[in-house]
Amino acid sequence: MAWFKKDRKPKAVRDERTRSSLPEGLWVRCDGCREIIFSKELDKNLRICPKCGFHFRIDAPARIALLLDEPDPTEIFGDIRPADPLTFADTKRYVDRLRTYQQALGVRDAVMIVEGRLEGLPVVLAVLDYRFMGGSMGSVVGEKIARAAERAADRRQPLIVVSASGGARMQEGVLSLMQMAKISAALARLRAARVPYISVLTDPTTGGVTASFAMLGDLNVAEPGALIGFAGPRVIEQTIRQSLPEGFQRSEFLLAHGFLDLVVPRPELKATLARCLRHLS
Repeated sequence: MAWFKKDRKPKAVRDERTRSSLPEGLWVRCDGCREIIFSKELDKNLRICPKCGFHFRIDAPARIALLLDEPDPTEIFGDIRPADPLTFADTKRYVDRLRTYQQALGVRDAVMIVEGRLEGLPVVLAVLDYRFMGGSMGSVVGEKIARAAERAADRRQPLIVVSASGGARMQEGVLSLMQMAKISAALARLRAARVPYISVLTDPTTGGVTASFAMLGDLNVAEPGALIGFAGPRVIEQTIRQSLPEGFQRSEFLLAHGFLDLVVPRPELKATLARCLRHLS
């Protein structure tokens, strides 16, 4: 009688086969409202959830395309490469970790510097890319942003820096921490030249980046809901042994407490920056 019984696959096998038949990346779950969103619909909406307005992270090329008029702006300082002065190794050698990110992303480090026009206004734009080692600030990131500030001062073109970073890069030790002072000094010279600098903070902007150039803008602008702070909320709670207020370290909380000048949704960011630059210039 076993001939007439249907041999059913175990449920786990059936589920796995059903899952594998669906194309990967077709749907995305929103971290804000937990709804499922069609990926193409999300891309058309500038990676913003159409249901709750949650801002997904975007990479440096997408950010540059969003802000500048030119479809292919000129990259500068792209030949600067990271080194391994400490011959650092944890679970993986630093040089090997760098090579992995460089091959996967096609970039040399965690920041891109370009020159272009924003609504017709010439600008120098620096954009950190969180995909590359969490947008961490090593010697290359510090050197390129400092040079961007110096170039903006020399050409009297406004500087815009878009931050998305976990902070200083531990694999470079004190050399990464030195970048905080170097960039801050370059920005001081830019201010002395009376050239505008706007800092745009996106999710996340933390650690040594927040403690230096991200908070030194003539205007500090953030996207909605961005995590902005030095130490993380969990570390702070454990240190002070108190519960933190709702929305702590988010853009709206910082705006209400005077740490930010504006919180601007992504679709309005380009027009808002252009309007601010016209006033500052």
